[in-house]
Amino acid sequence: MNKKVIVVGAGVAGLASAIRLQHAGYKVRIIEKEPLPGGKMHRIEQDGYQFDLGPTLVMMPDLYKEVFELCGRDPDDYIPMKKLDPMYRVYFHDDTERPYDISSDLTTLIKTIEQISEEDAEGFLDYLQEIYKRFSVAKNYFIQRPFRSQTDFYTPFMLKQAMKLKTLDNADHFISKYIKHERLKQMISFQTLYIGVSPYSGPSLYTMIPMIEFLYGVWFIKGGMHTMAKAMEKLFLELGGDIHYNTNVEEICIENGQATGVHANGKKEASDFIMCNADFPFAMKHLVKKTEAKGKYTDKKIDNMKYSCSCFLLYLGMNRKYEEIEHVHNFVFNEELDKNLNDIFEGNRLKTGSFYIYIASKMDPSMAPNGKDGIYILLPVSDLSTAKYEWNEETIHYYRNYILDSMKRIKGFEKVDQEIVTETYMTPKDFESKFNAYNGACFGLQPTLSQSNHLRPQSKATHCKNLYFTGSSTHPGAGVPIVLLSAKIAAQELIHDDQGINYQ
Repeated sequence: MNKKVIVVGAGVAGLASAIRLQHAGYKVRIIEKEPLPGGKMHRIEQDGYQFDLGPTLVMMPDLYKEVFELCGRDPDDYIPMKKLDPMYRVYFHDDTERPYDISSDLTTLIKTIEQISEEDAEGFLDYLQEIYKRFSVAKNYFIQRPFRSQTDFYTPFMLKQAMKLKTLDNADHFISKYIKHERLKQMISFQTLYIGVSPYSGPSLYTMIPMIEFLYGVWFIKGGMHTMAKAMEKLFLELGGDIHYNTNVEEICIENGQATGVHANGKKEASDFIMCNADFPFAMKHLVKKTEAKGKYTDKKIDNMKYSCSCFLLYLGMNRKYEEIEHVHNFVFNEELDKNLNDIFEGNRLKTGSFYIYIASKMDPSMAPNGKDGIYILLPVSDLSTAKYEWNEETIHYYRNYILDSMKRIKGFEKVDQEIVTETYMTPKDFESKFNAYNGACFGLQPTLSQSNHLRPQSKATHCKNLYFTGSSTHPGAGVPIVLLSAKIAAQELIHDDQGINYQ
């Protein structure tokens, strides 16, 4: 009889690990408290408009396709993708008349960079060369492997590879070695926010994120990002997997140092293994209740860890199409990016802020009523443990007005506040209550040096057998492609422990 695995949570990593385990011959059941798959890759449907709730940018598409290919499926049948070029448009608050289109075609990209600062074009190419070397090391030796113990990291070979990553520098300082023009620096360094860390404190290695965009491009999945979640659900069910929605896991049952099942909706369900996709800090504090099974991750330790930023999101159904806005992805930068980011990570209410505008209906008109657009706006804000202000109606109103007033400076959005027919929003409190994101931190634990690689929570529980973790707060980190790698590592670890084999 096949061994049983319960996966707690149908987030991206929960779905991907469940598929891998079901494909490997386990009997897998996913238990999810929400009515839809995807976790933060959820969907909001309102008055005929469909919005991706969280992630929107598709990078490293090969990692999206991998889980389908593993099961002998054609990814195009599940997640039809199209490459975007330009990838996105960048506006600056004080000069919205001159936006910059950022292409992943190197010839076009270099021309754009030369227009901004000819002397920085050479430095840009030097930056690409240097960060690509580090990316190769990270890809081959760090982000695709587990660290079961400190000794897996502290070997002469691994330490030599770690030295090549040069992680002691921060992202902004590293970029500044190659690029002097302030706007150009902002356009390259802001992407560290994709994983919830500031370029002024995040390790320089994370400047590989814009490099991945420049060299491999940005893609759009038909139907938006939630299509990926629905496609993984479909594949899992085709493989014979089982999903229970609207079911809340209250506890991971541990007996004699071994996970034996879960308590869900007041009943115990037994299992040979548990794969936990609930946010690691939340799971350790609220689901793993036996003190001896927590290891070093005591309640005090969890509270003292550093968390990524959170987000305030507006989802606006509009009464028209925005032909003047040519792109799906748009970034609006404040000139004082350093002050904006310092305020986010110091917990101050933002006086000015950079934000992101996503119009998925430009690529897929079916995501809005005929002749209309839906607009998604994301403003990075402090997580709940850092914020020195309350999330109440006044705060929501304040940020909403700030965003709409800023948008009105952009050609095409001059009357944006008068063209809204339906709207909703998500705050850090909503991320905490809906998705159990600890402190409302959208990207989990910050990827600081002391919370990365072997120092980040690993997939295999240290003080409890048959318990595994996956998701953005575990190694290798946040961001959809990296979370998919987390699922791969976690599934491999479980299979390795159970069968003594290294399974791909």
